[in-house]
This record gives sequence, C-alpha cells and structure tokens, in this order.
Amino acid sequence: MDSAIRSSPTRSKFAKTFSKLTHSKKSTKSRAGICIPIAPQKLQCCESKKFGEEAMAELRDRAAMEAFIARLFAAVSSVKAAYAAQQMAQLPYDDAAVQSADQAVVDELRAMSELKRQFLKNQIDSSPPHVVAMLAEIQEQQSLMKTYEITMRKMQREIDLKSSRISSLSESLKEINRNNRLLEKTISATGSFSVLETVSFHSLSISDFVVVHKYALRSVRHFAKQLIREMESASWNIDAAVNAIHSGVKFNRKDHRGLVFESFVCREIFSGFNDPLFGIEKIDNSEKQRRRIFFFEEFTKLRSVSVSHFVKHNPSSMFGNFLKSKYLNLVHPKMEFSFFGNLNQRKMVNGGDLPETELFKMFGEMSRRVWLLHCLAFSFGCEVGVFEAERNSRFSEVYMENVFAAAVGDLRVAFTVVPGFRFGHTVVQTQVYLVPGKC
Repeated sequence: MDSAIRSSPTRSKFAKTFSKLTHSKKSTKSRAGICIPIAPQKLQCCESKKFGEEAMAELRDRAAMEAFIARLFAAVSSVKAAYAAQQMAQLPYDDAAVQSADQAVVDELRAMSELKRQFLKNQIDSSPPHVVAMLAEIQEQQSLMKTYEITMRKMQREIDLKSSRISSLSESLKEINRNNRLLEKTISATGSFSVLETVSFHSLSISDFVVVHKYALRSVRHFAKQLIREMESASWNIDAAVNAIHSGVKFNRKDHRGLVFESFVCREIFSGFNDPLFGIEKIDNSEKQRRRIFFFEEFTKLRSVSVSHFVKHNPSSMFGNFLKSKYLNLVHPKMEFSFFGNLNQRKMVNGGDLPETELFKMFGEMSRRVWLLHCLAFSFGCEVGVFEAERNSRFSEVYMENVFAAAVGDLRVAFTVVPGFRFGHTVVQTQVYLVPGKC
C-alpha cells in the first residue's frame, strides 16, 4: 500500500502538470494589480510632441506681432503722407484740397487708434500673418512714395519761385545797368566834372594827378567789363583768354578773372605814356615851359567836351590820332570780327569816323580820360616815368598797392593791373594782384 502511494509515475507526472497550471493562474491574477513600466524612448517622444506644439504656438504669436508692427509702421507712414498733403494744400491755399487732406489725416489717425485698441485688448488678428505683413509693407511704400512726390512738388515750386526771383532781379540789374550807361553818356556828353574844372595850371600838384588818375581808371574798368560782355556774347572761352594774357595764375576767387582783362587794357592804353605824344608824333622838347603850357591847353580843350564833338571839329588833332592808334592796337581784327561779324568798325576808325557801337563809345571815353591824364602829367614840367611790378616780386608798400585789401603775410605779385607813375622823387603806386607764395 505504501509503495503504491509512494511512487506512481503517472500520478507524479499529472501532479507536476497541475502544479504548473495552478501557478500560472495565480501569476495571472497577481498581474492585474501591478503598474507596467513605460520604455524611456516612448516617454521622450511624447515630451517632444508637446514641446513642438508650444514652439509652433510661439512662432504664430511672434508672426502675428510682427504683422501688427508692420501695420503700425504703415499707419504712421500714411499719417505722414496725409499731413504732407495737408501742408501742400495750404500754399497756395486750396479749400477743397485742404478739406480732403484734413479728412485723410483724421481717417489715418482713427486707423492708428484702432490699432492701439486692438493691442491693449490683445485682439491682434493677423491671420495669415505673412499676407498681412506684405500688404502693410506695400501700404508703407505707397505712403513713402506719396510723401516723396509731395516733397518733390514742394521743392519744384520753391525752385520755380527762386527762378522767378532770379529773373526779376536780372531784369532789375539790366535796368540799373541801362540807367548807369545813360548816366555815363550824359556825363560824357556834358564833360563837365568838378574834379577836372578845379585843376589849375598855376596850382598843379600830385593830388590833381591822383584825382584825374582815379577818374581815368573808372573808365578803364567800365571798358574792360564791356569787353568781357562782348566776349561772352561771342561765346569766347574766358578761361583760355585769361590764360593767354597771364598764364598760370591761381585766383583767390573766380570773379577776380576780370582783373586780367583790366590789366590787358591798361597795358595797351598806357603803353608809351612816358613819351610826350605816346610815340605817335614828335614835339620840340627844347623849352620845358612852352611844353607845359601846350599840354595844359590840350587838357583844357578836351576836359569839358565829348569825344565825338571834339573829333568832329578837330579831325587831325593829336587826340584823334591817339584814339585811332590805340583802337587799332587794342582791338585785334579777329576780336572785332568775332564781336560784330565784320571789320566795318575798323574801316570807319581808319577813315576818321567814329562808330556808334557801345564798345567803341566806351573805348572813346576811356581814351579821352587817359589822354587828359597824359596831358596833365606833362603839364608838371618834369620827366614822367611809368613802371610795373615784376611777377613773383615781393610786395612793397612804397611802390605797390593791393587791388583788394591790405597785404598780410608772404604775398607775391601775380600780375600788374594798373601801372605806377614817377614824377621826380614822387611815386604814384602801381596796383597789383597778389597771391600767397610764388606763382
């Protein structure tokens, strides 16, 4: 019996199989109450998904804010454009344009106020943001273009006003110049200047010469300016003409170039001044007193008459010969042809006639005054000397006078404008154009 209980192969095998099944059910029941662990890879995937959603939301908010700012800048540009249009309508005043511009400014300010309200209540709706931003940029550019157009119209109006002002001033200047020329003609016609009438043979002094010298130089400057005007009318290259007379001069100011032509005129008109008759005739120098009286009488004859009147009644006079000689030397045939298209004026002067052109009238008056100065100089009874300053020479207060201000520093002579004169030990200074350093 015991042996039957103790070992039965079939029972033993069955017991083992039952034990396994029983253990398996127990294990299954126990698992129902246990938390199953999640793999780390699966956990990271869930966290990344959550972070991506937050980032996308942040990007959308940022894009919406950028679009809102673009709308704000566009609104500011629109206000500026509307204000510029309002200002443009004020001058000249246009009632309809002013009212329209006022309304435009109000509308744009209301639009900005609406943007402010949306921002404060966090009602920024910029969907889709990229489209809103693009439209805002287009609006801003259109407003800027409008502002620039208004500014250009305003500037063009100012240019037109200034051009009109310039034209008006130019006409006024022309009228003043015409009046001045009429006054000069009137003065030349009468020929009676107190500065000349007061000169007396028995009380001659260097101060008389200085007064008549200034009187003559005014006419020289007038003729030089007329010569420049004729050159400009004939389309001359003024810079080339200046360089042909005095080359390589560095002018302190561009308008100083006119002094070169004044220098040229003085050089020609005063050439031979130290000769009693400018070298055109001969005179007996045997008796100084008779020569003094002769020249003062010439001075007296011409000081109170016009050029045309004197030459008409004294066709073979020394002054007539002087006038003819100086014109033919000073006004080159090519110059005269470029001014007038012919040489008729030259032929008239050669024949003893006086042309009626403005240039010759001014030349004739200049010649009269220089001849008066010449006659007065030889009425003193002493030798007359004429001198010029050499180029690059240092400035000397004894012999030179600066044509502009007082000379300061190391200044050198660029060229002589007006020659100087000597009467024994007395000197009338030469007028020079100075430049700093060597020229």
